[in-house]
Formats: sequence, C-alpha cells, structure tokens
Amino acid sequence: MANTIFHKAESRGHANHGWLDSYHSFSFANYYSPERMNFGALRVLNDDTVSGGRGFGSHPHDNMEIISIPLEGDLEHEDNLGNVAVIKKGDVQIISAGTGVFHSEKNKNPNQQVQFLQIWLYPNKLNGAPRYDQVSLDVKDRHNNFQQILSPNPDDEGVWVQQDAWFSLGKFDEGFQTKYQIKKPGNGVYAFVLEGDVMINGQALHRRDGLGIWDTDQLSFKADSADAEVLLMDVPMEF
Repeated sequence: MANTIFHKAESRGHANHGWLDSYHSFSFANYYSPERMNFGALRVLNDDTVSGGRGFGSHPHDNMEIISIPLEGDLEHEDNLGNVAVIKKGDVQIISAGTGVFHSEKNKNPNQQVQFLQIWLYPNKLNGAPRYDQVSLDVKDRHNNFQQILSPNPDDEGVWVQQDAWFSLGKFDEGFQTKYQIKKPGNGVYAFVLEGDVMINGQALHRRDGLGIWDTDQLSFKADSADAEVLLMDVPMEF
C-alpha cells in the first residue's frame, strides 16, 4: 500500500518582501515546520514571483543541487564560475554547488514580473566540483506526456543532477489519463500542480497543491481540467 502526504496550496509557508513574493512547500528561511523539512532528497520547493528589475544579490551555496524552472518572464543569472545567462519558460537550470559557488539572480525586465520554481536537492556525493548548466526544451513535447527535464545521466534529455532523481513536466487535455512508472526502487514522487486540476492515485489536486507518494512503483494520473500542468519530482526517499 502506497504512503502519501498531501500539502494543500494554502498550507504552504508564505513570505512577501514586496519585491519578492515566495511560497514555501518545505521549511525555508523564517518558515519552519518540523513535519515539512523535506520529502526524501527534495529539500526546498519555492514558488517565487520577483518584481521587475529586482532580484537576489550574490550569495553562497554549497553541497546542494539547485534547480530553477521559469514559469513566466526572464530570469538573469550570474555566478563566480563566469556564467552569465538568461533563462525563460521552457528552460531548466542546474547549479551543482559542490564545494561552493556564489551566484545572483534577478528579473531581467524592468516592467514585467518573473515567476519561477527554485528547487533544492540533497546531492548523493559531497564536495564535488561546482557546475552550472541550462537547457532549452520544446514545451510541445510535454503535451499529454511527461517530458523528462532532469536526470542523473548527462546523456539523457534535460539537465543532469548529482542525485538519483528524475523530474518531468506535463501539460494535459481534460480527461487525459496515463501511468507514471517510478524510475528507481526506493524512490518516491512529489507531484506539484502548476495549473488546473488533476487526480493522482485517487487524490484530487488543484493549482499549487503538492502530493508525495512512496512505497509504490507507479502512479495513476488523470487530468480533470483543460491545460492541467504538473511537475513530477522522482527522488530517493533515503540518501
């Protein structure tokens, strides 16, 4: 029998700093819940909106896999490895912080907000060499399909990560049904609904709800609204 944990959108931590409006699915900064420290190797899932021209100044990270997924607008990145880049919807960015990296992120456009997901994974190897990568994916390939956007294999589609984790994004027509096979024994899936309404293993989910499922090898999925959009994060439960 699968185990599940359900996080309604409105139960998330929330911090509005004016220029930054952030929702936290797991404990982060001033939001702390002992029941919501992580889901396996998934440590942080932040749903951020940044005002025009504003952003995060240079700050350090180490021994964390940091994934950014833009949902709207253009996010500019700069780091001490010499990378300067802009990511937008359809792109996925990875910073494998390893022994340490400094980076900054800001909204490139002065008159438009940027929305993005910032996700942290615990790595399966400490103190590796810091690494940056980004890819641009064809969003049409996620229509009625879970498009892989991250994996542990550098040769696979998407960015690669220092963890036995696979991320997939899908956008679905109402009534579409499918199964998702969990990639590795011992992994669980945290599903995060970006838009619309879906049913996963019999649980109804709405916009920005989250559902963690483990101790099973597959999920049943059904879209209950037009243009339902879902991120699946397939991660080790022990690491």
